[in-house]
Amino acid sequence: MFKYALIIFALVGFMTNANDTSFTTEKQLATRYSGEIADFWQQGEFSHFSGVKNARINYAAFIHDESKKDLPHNKCLVISSGRSEGYLKYKELSYDLFNLGFNVFLLDHRGQGLSERALENSHKGYVESFQYYVDDLASFIKSTVSPHCSVDGKTQKPYLLAHSMGGAIAARYLQDYPDSIQAAVLSSPMLGFNGGGIPDFIAKPLISTSALFNQWFGDSPWYFLGHKDYVSSEFDGNPLMHSPLRYRYFSQLYNDTPEIQLGGVTIQWLTESIAALETIFARTNDLTTPTLVIQSGADKIVSNQAQDDFCRQLHQQQPQSCPEGKPLVIKGAYHELFFESDVYRQQALTAAMAWFEQH
Repeated sequence: MFKYALIIFALVGFMTNANDTSFTTEKQLATRYSGEIADFWQQGEFSHFSGVKNARINYAAFIHDESKKDLPHNKCLVISSGRSEGYLKYKELSYDLFNLGFNVFLLDHRGQGLSERALENSHKGYVESFQYYVDDLASFIKSTVSPHCSVDGKTQKPYLLAHSMGGAIAARYLQDYPDSIQAAVLSSPMLGFNGGGIPDFIAKPLISTSALFNQWFGDSPWYFLGHKDYVSSEFDGNPLMHSPLRYRYFSQLYNDTPEIQLGGVTIQWLTESIAALETIFARTNDLTTPTLVIQSGADKIVSNQAQDDFCRQLHQQQPQSCPEGKPLVIKGAYHELFFESDVYRQQALTAAMAWFEQH
């Protein structure tokens, strides 16, 4: 635990440099969301670019006024969000990170958020090739993010904060573009699926067989078994977060903004994701960027065992990543660390910011 203690100690200097700015608490959020955060959001740049095959990829950017000399930092931070998410969900986090001095950049991955959907049924979680996610992210960082990343006149590589599916996209990006990011944090990364007790020797043939049937008998991508269009869910029993307040804001956003709603995954998405995860594990030696994995201790969405295996393998090949060869575990936390109750969210963000300060 010594190396992880250094992460926490590093934050002391970081927070001092950041004028003791702290992360928003649930108590503050109740009034801040419609006040300070809403005002902050109005200053964002909201636009889009053409991704692979000219798909429209929407993004948001929050860039500090360079004329202000009292900023503690003026570094870039890219957020790669999870499946079914979009930048509209990340208002609170963007506000917190911006107030720590970061220029904050978020993109909506193809097929979700406000970005273009490929299928007639826009609720279906679909991607033609997982590599398209990676290539979109690469274009975004090169063309939109990097021009704003300079400190004292010197070019500065951006930091990368990624969650869930965004963590898998980030890992593949870091393998393909090994000298593009200063340091990365993967929060509850999708490095393996939580099969709900179904062993791989059953799950994989089931997916393969479903893909063949879809190919033979379907004229469009099918949902995987049990998946369907978006349905709003109650807070009780949800596997995402313990915070009733943050869950209410999240649910209200999706109910009030139908264009960002996304249902379950298609067989095609699942097949492509499995292939991407196999590549991630096969190419850990190519992931040379200092990378921290933060694990939700009570995650029911992705596989924590896969994160353990990834960190053990990555640390052996790249000792600068995954201190002690393990993820940093936030005990008791659910999947959505950045939307969790304060007791979990503060831990995760503290560790992430300290990791960036350390690098």
